[in-house]
Amino acid sequence: MDLVERIIELRKERHWSEYRLAKESGISQSTLSNLINRGNNPSVYTLEKISQAFGLTLSQFFQTDEEQMYLTDEQKELLTYWNRMESLQKEKTLSYMKGLLNL
Repeated sequence: MDLVERIIELRKERHWSEYRLAKESGISQSTLSNLINRGNNPSVYTLEKISQAFGLTLSQFFQTDEEQMYLTDEQKELLTYWNRMESLQKEKTLSYMKGLLNL
């Protein structure tokens, strides 16, 4: 798996600019731009900050579609949408789901 390609893929899924990813991750825009334009692999620290900005663990960052085979198509679709949400959207979605289930 190409790490830079994965970062770009996740950024595009969320319709984020490089600036937005830099802001959300706390990594300088110049560092992020150099990483993407030069194709260098990020350090573990940088990768962890980027993953957190996307709302993912490092394990989820490295997870491929093949590894999610145990999920139904509906569950995969829900997770795809979930991973694109921002924190407030996730909170509202969880509250809504809990309300539906009377939890």
